[in-house]
Amino acid sequence: MSAADEFQPSRWLRNPHVQSVLASSGVRRWLFRRHRRALETDATEHILDCGNGVRLQGFHSRQSILAAPRALTVLLHGWEGSAQSSYILHTGARLLREGCDVFRLNFRDHGATHHLNRELFHSCRIDEVVAAVEQIAQRFPQRPLLLGGFSLGGNFALRVALRAPAAGIPLRWVFAVCPVISPRAGLASIENAPWFYEYYFMRKWRGSLKRKQEEFPQRELFSKPELRDGMRELTRRMVERHTDFGTLENYLDGYSIAGGTLAELRLPATILTAEDDPVIPVADFRALTLAPDTELRIVAHGGHCGFIRDLSLHSWAEDFIVAQMRQILDDTASAGGNGAALGPGA
Repeated sequence: MSAADEFQPSRWLRNPHVQSVLASSGVRRWLFRRHRRALETDATEHILDCGNGVRLQGFHSRQSILAAPRALTVLLHGWEGSAQSSYILHTGARLLREGCDVFRLNFRDHGATHHLNRELFHSCRIDEVVAAVEQIAQRFPQRPLLLGGFSLGGNFALRVALRAPAAGIPLRWVFAVCPVISPRAGLASIENAPWFYEYYFMRKWRGSLKRKQEEFPQRELFSKPELRDGMRELTRRMVERHTDFGTLENYLDGYSIAGGTLAELRLPATILTAEDDPVIPVADFRALTLAPDTELRIVAHGGHCGFIRDLSLHSWAEDFIVAQMRQILDDTASAGGNGAALGPGA
């Protein structure tokens, strides 16, 4: 893209914390309520069988703009977000208006799904998310199949894309907005950011853990003193108590996509982040080794998943995603393909 296409927010919106807070603000949610209504009103709930007794919930919305949908887009939310998060609803509604069907997936223990699975969510549960996307592809024949995520959801989306060819998932394109790259660096960044970031995430996580305990009262998931710990120590305790990783460091490395991990991507990918993101260090992105068909876009401002343009509170990230999607779909049409991902040995 040319320099003219870069994100240039109003001067008063160049503070990264303002951007990050506005991204999920109730005011923005209220302003765009009419656009979201089409996404939510006719959405159908689906419980996906992801193998080994694992069940994940999602919501499918059909577009009504075109005679046939342009694509099916699966959206993944961030940590302690949900299919109802503002950025998921806004992006989903925009894609619906572009003629795409949309599927919003909830991770385990996110949204109102704590009752569906006995074991706790953690960020290394990639196999069940791959299985969920595979199930979505089988249930809904619309092609091309696209996948996108935000923050931790962006990390999951890129890991699903790495596994898509081997899983037989016909994925055409993946996009990630402010994805977690190095979990070790991300945890340290939250700890060093202004206090309200850790407070925000910990308030939501503690509430989620309490809901999980209420659903499964027969086993102690945590002690009351543990629940008062900070993010690092509570994560450490949950890892030691509920996983086989042994140490916090092993767990964090388990979902890292740093270094050359993404060099193995075999389908087009787009990564968008902001240089001033207070949650995900921009140095993590600059240190990546990427595949030839992966585009990394770093803009100067935007905070964490914000990219709010002006007083309208519209997110430029939605414009960017749609522009990239159109290009991908145009390329697919020109090639005369159905958007299937390359399989092993292709």
